[in-house]
Amino acid sequence: MRRYEDNYKQKGLRKQLVDNIRQKGITDENVLAAINNIPRHYFLDTAFEGIAYEDRAFPIGEGQTISQPYTVAYQTQLLDVKPFEKVLEIGTGSAYQACVLGELKVNLYTIERQKKLFDLVKTFPYKSKYPTIKFFYGDGYEGLPTYAPFDKILVTAAAPAIPEKLLKQLKVGGKMVIPVGAQDIQRMLRITKTGEDEFQEEVFDDFSFVPMLTGKKG
Repeated sequence: MRRYEDNYKQKGLRKQLVDNIRQKGITDENVLAAINNIPRHYFLDTAFEGIAYEDRAFPIGEGQTISQPYTVAYQTQLLDVKPFEKVLEIGTGSAYQACVLGELKVNLYTIERQKKLFDLVKTFPYKSKYPTIKFFYGDGYEGLPTYAPFDKILVTAAAPAIPEKLLKQLKVGGKMVIPVGAQDIQRMLRITKTGEDEFQEEVFDDFSFVPMLTGKKG
């Protein structure tokens, strides 16, 4: 059974990582503190432990990745969450991004379509640190209408277009951050819901995400 240990070396590497992503342009000190507080190596296979604090993505199985820390910080900063906001995350993956949002004290609802990844997260002991995170196995395109509306929605996979059902689940005044594009490179968008059927779209930098797929995979 794996032991979870966060030693001085790992904490030092984490501080270097935070300094690195600060230099790349992340300015939200709450987001940087969340990255600094979370042992990223807990979310990876032990084979990656020695390189867990490099600023890059790593495979986690089922064709999925744990996102690059800069990307996690970038999306989180754009989302601009406040404590106790109700947030929907599409694509739990390793649960690293979910725990970053947990550090920011939001009430998080996170969906994973890959049953094997969902089951792994269910048995992951570190997530118990964040009782405000609720995990769901389901289709991200459908969202969670039962729990809507949400203050914020974060999509951590590349959508070919903005999913209409997710827009409907945003509160008026709410924001969604989503990478959009059908090719290898996507443009990061922030959508603000200004009325029941009115939206403002902001365009940011290019990124590369795994594709957002429909349905659930057992």
